[in-house]
Amino acid sequence: MKIRQLAGALGAEVLGLDLTGEISDTEFASVRDALHQSGVICIRGQGAMTPEDQLAFAAKWGEISIHPYVPSIEGYPGIMKIYDPNPITQTWHSDSTHMREPHAYTLLLARVLPKVGGDTMFASATRAFESLSPEFQSMLRTLSAVHEGTSLAADAGLDHEAVVAVHPVVRVHSDTGAEALFVNDNYVSRFDGWTREESRPLLDFLYGVIGRYENTYRHRWCNGDLVIWDNRSTQHAVVGDVAGEERVLHRVTIASG
Repeated sequence: MKIRQLAGALGAEVLGLDLTGEISDTEFASVRDALHQSGVICIRGQGAMTPEDQLAFAAKWGEISIHPYVPSIEGYPGIMKIYDPNPITQTWHSDSTHMREPHAYTLLLARVLPKVGGDTMFASATRAFESLSPEFQSMLRTLSAVHEGTSLAADAGLDHEAVVAVHPVVRVHSDTGAEALFVNDNYVSRFDGWTREESRPLLDFLYGVIGRYENTYRHRWCNGDLVIWDNRSTQHAVVGDVAGEERVLHRVTIASG
């Protein structure tokens, strides 16, 4: 097994690993360490993985989360089909931050890809926070933000209060202790105790910091790529340049770590 860094801010690839069978505790520890160091990793060449294989490997990371309002693929609770880019997936975000205990990890396996396009952008929310002045960092540590579920939750008939949570604007990673910005334009409506109008200028500034080029990595998918990212320290957004071609990926998320 080899691990190679792909960009300065975040992103690494893992070569020489076969996830269709058992991997050793030592190999898994190396993969987990690489993810905590890089924020996002790609394990190449996993096209032979079955849904059972993906769920078994995902379970090593923690408790598999069942999405409250987006259905799993038939027969495999916990695996969600990701397909055409849409306004929600094209916005910088972490997965399901409207939950009271947001997801720790996401595992996304490429099944069908277009000839070109459909890349996924990743951003280091840790580097974004580190780039701010100490005084500004101190101010942000005093704030919390209100996260609300998307319109899909309402369409599924969920009560609004079931998909609302308040989280600190600066999240401390439970494994590494690193601090990261924890606001995103998919789910955050305002700062706690602030109005939407008061919140918008500062939120827009923070979103801009997260998406700065020097904080990002662009993943160009290959068939069989299994990409894993840490929702506590990164954000992601798909590039919506797929012109009608099929794009299918299978997603599993892991409950809060």
